[in-house]
Amino acid sequence: MRTMTGQPAAPGHERGAAAPRPGTAPGRPLLPGRPGRPDVFTFGETMVALRGSGPLKLGGTMNVSIAGAESNVAIGLARLGHDVRWAGAVGEDEAGQLVLRTLRAEGVGVSGASTDPGAPTGLLLFEARLPEVTRVHYYRAGSAGSRIGAEVVERAFSAAPPRVLHLTGITPSLSPTAGAAARRALQLAREAGSLVCLDVNFRARLWTAEAAAEVLREWIPFVDVLIASDDELPLCLLGDGGGEGSPGGAEGNQGAEGSQGVEGNLEAEGAHGALRGEEGDGAGMGAKGADGGLALCGSEQGEAAGAGAGACGDAVPLPPQEAAGAPAATVATQAGLLLDQGVGEVVVKLGTQGATVFTQGGSLHRPAKPVRAVDAVGAGDAFVAGYLSALLDGEGTAGRLERAVTTGAFAVASPGDWEGAPTRSELGMLGAPPGTVVR
Repeated sequence: MRTMTGQPAAPGHERGAAAPRPGTAPGRPLLPGRPGRPDVFTFGETMVALRGSGPLKLGGTMNVSIAGAESNVAIGLARLGHDVRWAGAVGEDEAGQLVLRTLRAEGVGVSGASTDPGAPTGLLLFEARLPEVTRVHYYRAGSAGSRIGAEVVERAFSAAPPRVLHLTGITPSLSPTAGAAARRALQLAREAGSLVCLDVNFRARLWTAEAAAEVLREWIPFVDVLIASDDELPLCLLGDGGGEGSPGGAEGNQGAEGSQGVEGNLEAEGAHGALRGEEGDGAGMGAKGADGGLALCGSEQGEAAGAGAGACGDAVPLPPQEAAGAPAATVATQAGLLLDQGVGEVVVKLGTQGATVFTQGGSLHRPAKPVRAVDAVGAGDAFVAGYLSALLDGEGTAGRLERAVTTGAFAVASPGDWEGAPTRSELGMLGAPPGTVVR
C-alpha cells in the first residue's frame, strides 16, 4: 500500500495557476466552538440496509446494518472526534430502533430524531451482482424518513445553532415536506451564521434532473462548500432567478416530477436495480471508481504508483484530457461560474483521478489514494466527513483535501457504507507498508 504524494501544479488553470492560499476559508467564517454548540448538524433519511452475497433471487444470507448519506457523514465525523447531531424520522418499529441504537453507539447525537407510528422505516437492499458491480433496490416510498418536517430543524437551531449545516440533494427528493425542511434549514443557517455544506448526491431513481436542478439552483446562493462529482456540476449552475431570497418554492414540481411514490404504502423503487449506489454515488468501480475515485485497484494501482514525490498536499496538475467523463477545462469553467455565483469553494470528485478544490484563490488537486478496493459504496460520504473534519480543525485547502481522500480510501477498503470510517488515530495507517502489524 503506497500513499500518493503531489507534484507542483502546471500553469494555465482556468481559475489561475496559483493554488488556494493556505487557510483560505469558505464564504462565511466558522462560528466559534463552545459547549452545547454542535460542530455539525445534518438530517435526512437513514434506512435499514441488507447486504447479500449474490443475486437476491437465489436467496441466501444477508448482513443487516443501516445506511443513509447524512448519517454516514455523521458517523465519519463522530469517529474523528467531532460533536455531530443527526435528525430524522424512523418508524415505530424494530428497524427504527436499530437505526437510532447504531447512531448512538457511534457517538452521534440523535436527540432531534423522532419516531413515526404511521409509517415504517425505509429499507435498502444491496445485491453484489458482479465483482465490481453492485445493484441497489430501494423500499422507501412513504417511509417515516420521507415524512420529515421543518419542525425538526427548527428545534435543532433553537437549541444550539451548529457551526456547520450539512445537506444533501437526496433529502429534498423524498417529499415536499422533506424539501421544505431543507429550505427552512438553509434560512436558519443564514440567520445564525452557520456554514452550509451541500453534497449534491443526485439520485436519478428519486427525481429527475430537471426537478433536482430547479431546487439545487435556488439553494446555491446559500452554499459555502459545494461538493459534487463532475457530472453533477451542471445541476447547480444558476440560470434565471435563484437570488438571495428565501430558497426553494418548488414543492409542487417535486411532487409531480421528483420523489416517486411519496404517498401510499411502502413499495419497491427501482425493482430492476442500477449500477449506481444510493449512499455513496456508486457501487461499481468499473463505472466510475470508488464514488469520486477515492481509491485505485488492480492495474490502476501500478500506474498510479509512478506519481511524483512532492510534499503532502502539494498541488498537482489537473488531468490533461478527461476526468471521470468531463474535460478538465469544462470542470474548471463550471466551478468558476459557481464561485462567481457566491459559493465559497467547490469540491469536485473526479473519479479515479482524485478530487480538486476550486476557490477564488485558485485550484488544488489531490490524486486518489491507492488501496485494495473492497466496497465502493459510502466512499463519497466518507470523503465529505474527512473534508468537513479538517475544515473544523482549521486546516487549509491542502489539509482538507488530504484528509478527505484519506477517509474516502478507508471506506473503499472496507465493506459497508460507514463501517470502515477511520478514527483520528488511524488516519496515518494508509502509509504503512503491506504486511504491517500494529501491536
